[in-house]
Amino acid sequence: MLFIALDYVLNRKKAVQTVPAEAAVAVAESAGDFVTGFHTPENVAYHPGHSWVMQERKNVVRVGADEFAAALAGKLEKIELPKPGQWIRQGQKILAFFRNGEKAEMVSPTEGEVMAINDQVLQNPALMRQDPYGRGWLLAVHVPDEESTTRNLIPKGLVREWMRESVERLYARQPVLVGAVAADGGIPSEDLLADVPGANWKELAGEFFLTA
Repeated sequence: MLFIALDYVLNRKKAVQTVPAEAAVAVAESAGDFVTGFHTPENVAYHPGHSWVMQERKNVVRVGADEFAAALAGKLEKIELPKPGQWIRQGQKILAFFRNGEKAEMVSPTEGEVMAINDQVLQNPALMRQDPYGRGWLLAVHVPDEESTTRNLIPKGLVREWMRESVERLYARQPVLVGAVAADGGIPSEDLLADVPGANWKELAGEFFLTA
């Protein structure tokens, strides 16, 4: 137990030293990374609730919201994030988005200690939509058990099917959205529900973010 505790302290100290809060995630972009118009890069892993996790270095991962989630969240007034030092668990509600006075939440894709949060996205929530895998990242997390970064995530071979099913399910709920997203390789609307009269944003966000 002593050696395990010592290893945790040493790795945690290294993690703190390698997570500058202003850093952005480097995500390659290719034509094959788009599914029904949404950027779905292959070098990040996805949680069924549309958050993503990316290995930055040993025991350190980045967390954010995928482009589908960012477009569904739309033009946000405020984002709330857990504080550095807080322990988060996979599937726990840790992220909060505010729009038109309503709050929607998102769950964590991983388990560990929050090492840093993106202050820039707190000051400018539009970054999450403009660059969800880069400047719009949300958290850096120290993960002592690296297996927790893959447990209960979407298998890589099923990501495209999963994303396509999410978009089609949203269209089925809101048929007026058909055409709001161009064909593969196109650019989805910045705010999917902005022009949908009567759309219940909080309900839809809860359904797709698995917090309803």
